[in-house]
Amino acid sequence: MTAQRIDGTALSKQLRSEVAERAQALRVRGIIPGLAVILVGESPASQVYVRNKVKACEDSGLYSVLEKYDADMSQADLLARIDALNQDPSIHGVLVQLPLPPHIDAQKVIEAIAPAKDVDGFHVASAGALMVGQPGFWPCTPYGCMKMLDSIGYDLNGKHAVVIGRSNIVGKPMALMLLQKNATVTICHSGTKNLKAMTLQADVIVAAVGKRNVLTADMVKPGAVVIDVGMNRDDSGKLCGDVDFDGVSSVAGYITPVPGGVGPMTITMLLVNTLEAAEKS
Repeated sequence: MTAQRIDGTALSKQLRSEVAERAQALRVRGIIPGLAVILVGESPASQVYVRNKVKACEDSGLYSVLEKYDADMSQADLLARIDALNQDPSIHGVLVQLPLPPHIDAQKVIEAIAPAKDVDGFHVASAGALMVGQPGFWPCTPYGCMKMLDSIGYDLNGKHAVVIGRSNIVGKPMALMLLQKNATVTICHSGTKNLKAMTLQADVIVAAVGKRNVLTADMVKPGAVVIDVGMNRDDSGKLCGDVDFDGVSSVAGYITPVPGGVGPMTITMLLVNTLEAAEKS
């Protein structure tokens, strides 16, 4: 068996085309969906991420503002800037790029963003809405994973899904989204005693721990769907995920590549959330 690839690049292009159409419909009504991205500090990785987000906005007909601040910016000044953006009617989504410098409390910053503009889906109000099944903004990476499962017509009802990782950004919301689709969900983490015993039962596996080869071929049931959220480097410096791609591809039914899998979908779902925030406004 050779697993079919779920092409995140192709799917994201399709979804971004739909975003552009909806954005144009809003423009006719005099509304330009706007996203403000705040970057504090000089992290090279963060600079790449925010540049990609801003470009994706512009390519899809959204208005974007990138605000860069020195690493010594005070927490009070950052909170004041967020408050101003909360009040700005031309801005529908506010995103603060993480991680922040150590002197700034990231959770306080996240909670300062108005829930109606929390397009990252990290605010406690967004998390609560997901928890109880109410409308709200879903975190972009797990939201993108769900879209990938939709794209192959996969019915999660009654299936066993194993999520490896319990972060607030991916693992926990991923489990809740799968649960909403009537999957039986197991969350595995660093305290799990026998990870292989768990994953061998799984119809769907989502690997999201940031550790190379956390999932290998002998840990996967034939025909399972494998979603690789990881972003790592191999010994030669080449980008890779959490999954042993070549090995697992010989066993799984579907698999997402790295790069070209979940990565493009994360930014795409940010655009979708920003567009929906503008539509609701």
